[in-house]
Parts: sequence; structure tokens; C-alpha cells
Amino acid sequence: MPFNRAGNNLKHIKMKHVSLILSAVVMTAMMLSSCEKDAPKEVTFEEVTIGTQVWMTKNLIVDTFRNGDPIPEAKTNEEWKKAGDNKQPAWCYYDNDSANGYIYGKLYNWYAVNDPRGLAPDGWHVPTDAEWTVLTDSLLGGTDVAGGKMKTTDTLYWRSPNTAATNESGFSGLPGGFRDYNGSFYNIGVYGSWWSSSEYITINAWIRFLDYYFGSVSRNYYSKVEGFSVRCLRD
Repeated sequence: MPFNRAGNNLKHIKMKHVSLILSAVVMTAMMLSSCEKDAPKEVTFEEVTIGTQVWMTKNLIVDTFRNGDPIPEAKTNEEWKKAGDNKQPAWCYYDNDSANGYIYGKLYNWYAVNDPRGLAPDGWHVPTDAEWTVLTDSLLGGTDVAGGKMKTTDTLYWRSPNTAATNESGFSGLPGGFRDYNGSFYNIGVYGSWWSSSEYITINAWIRFLDYYFGSVSRNYYSKVEGFSVRCLRD
């Protein structure tokens, strides 16, 4: 049989064409996969509407500011105290135990709360003192009974008797405790304490806290170097 050079060449061209198409498909798939991997993922948060406001139902646990800059973690007492002395942002887990973070979120000093880079995720903010008041006023009976309506009902995390707890607001407050100026940790299971973004005076800022023994919600001011939980409010 005579050798068909033209037919063989045509077959080679077709095969080469198919190979190029397959290569292009593979490259496109790889590029799309890479784009999907590198694209920022939209983060969603559980939320609840209370009156006219929309609140997160869990404490904040971010370790970066809104612009992506890292927030320094202060593990040792010395690191925590130094951050406060220098008026620098810091966060920690209660007892420096990440298992506590899974339940209660992180504790932040007020310099993290007030940092211009934004502690709260996009679309959210740390509530002002006045916005906390809007929340408690919206719960029938006001501050005397609002605490019970804001606390989870379990006694696994809240110390008994967890007085008046109904969580009917859906706020789902937990007793994450706090960290003092010197770095010591106190009152997990006893108090849930949350920063506001509002100053009282130069060295202090307003907080709200819930107590295991009372059904009220309390308002007080504390030093900005202390570590409290943060709960965010939708913009």
C-alpha cells in the first residue's frame, strides 16, 4: 500500500489541534480554581433583630482589623500590661486558652475597640453607650429585667442560679469574664461584660455587664486597659 503522507499529516494536525484545545481547557480550569481560591470569601454572622436594631448573637473573635492588619495577641501578663501602658490594641483568650475563645469569643482592650482601622467587620460597628441604652430600653421593663432577657438559659456556662434568664431577646449573652490591667483573669461564668465605643473620661470607657445572680443589666465605666468582650451592631 502506498504511503499517504498528506493523510498522515492531516491526522497529525488534527491531533495537535485537539491537544492545544485540551491544554487551553486545563489552563482555564486552573486559573478559575486559583481565582476562586484567592478571592475573598464573604463572611456571614448569626444575627438577631431586637427592637429597631440588629445584633450579632455571638461575641467577636476576629484577630485582624477591617483593613486586614493583625491585632496583636497578648499572651503574657507583661505583654498585656505593656499594650495598655502604650495605649496599643491587644486581644487575648480568657486564660490564654483558645477553647474559651470558641465559646466566649476574644477579650479586647479598648484601644482595639477604638482603633481607626476598625475592629468590627464590614457592615458592623461596636455600639456606642447610647446604642446599648436603646437595646435595654427596647426590652419591656428596662434595665431591671433586661439582663435576664439577654442571658442564655443554661447553667453549663453561667454559674447557678443564673437568675431570671430567659434569653427571650435572642441576644444570647454568655459570661466570658474579663482581664484586668495587670493581666489577671476574673469571673468567667459569673459576668458577661461588653465594651461600648464611648469614652467616659480620658482613661475610662463605658461597658455593659450581666451577672449570674441578678436579672438586671448594669452600666459602668472601666479602664481602657482592661479586657472585655465585644458584641457588634449592624450599621
